[in-house]
Amino acid sequence: MEKIKLGISTCLLGKNIRYDGGHKLDRFLTDTLGQYVEYVPVCPEVECGLPVPRESMHLEGDPESPRLVTSRTKQDMTGHMLRWAMKRVVELEKEELCGFIFKSDSPSSGMERIKVYQEGGGHVCKSLHGAFSASAGGGGWASP
Repeated sequence: MEKIKLGISTCLLGKNIRYDGGHKLDRFLTDTLGQYVEYVPVCPEVECGLPVPRESMHLEGDPESPRLVTSRTKQDMTGHMLRWAMKRVVELEKEELCGFIFKSDSPSSGMERIKVYQEGGGHVCKSLHGAFSASAGGGGWASP
């Protein structure tokens, strides 16, 4: 039987690549679905050159066009991430993926209802996508 080819957030496969050096292994994805799927792992943060561990990040500003910002030092990583994402999406198109499994709630890979913090720490809104998932799904944010 030919396996279906899917992109997947690398941390879901149990790789210790998250900001805190941990993972988010999902045994259903690896043990059950993994029998039928060939995964193409993607970690936006690591692949765009950020270290493990690293400072956590969140979305900030306008929910329609949020900025990806480090939580403590407030470094804006939006342009860096979007430039990487545009190149990576082109590479992934060549893989002929049938779909993608994104890490929920991630400011880079989340697919929906991602928290967007207002500058100064006030009200929290929701964005439709994280930085990479918006690029991968064709609903990208503003230019880097």
